[in-house]
Amino acid sequence: MDEFMRQALEEARQGFAEGGIPIGSVLVKNGVIIGRGHNRRVQDQNPIIHAEIDCLMNAGRIGSYKDTILYSTLMPCYLCSGAVVQFGIKKVVVGESKTFSGAKKFMESFGVSVIDCNLEECRLMMENFIKNNPQLWKEDIGEL
Repeated sequence: MDEFMRQALEEARQGFAEGGIPIGSVLVKNGVIIGRGHNRRVQDQNPIIHAEIDCLMNAGRIGSYKDTILYSTLMPCYLCSGAVVQFGIKKVVVGESKTFSGAKKFMESFGVSVIDCNLEECRLMMENFIKNNPQLWKEDIGEL
């Protein structure tokens, strides 16, 4: 696992420690993390603050996103994938997609390179969370 995914995992753990959903993300440009975030839906009582959105918000206005790489511990949903496409992010590296398949094909249809690392650590974290918090998880993915 590379350092950027490790940092995304740290964000996921921080979100979980705050009582939220353990999904983390970092935005990288020229080998440097320029934004980081985690799912804050529970903490902020805001249904839109997914990890990738929080990460982009924390990166702030950077002009062009074309030379950035977005790392996420879980395959982005359509909301977050829409942000990837909207801002022209061309590469997304994902910890896992077994627990949630997300919007990979949507991103790829817009020319985004999506790399699924299929990391056991990311998968186990989400499986445990989903098992222990099924209602919160269903709320997060819009299945309530």
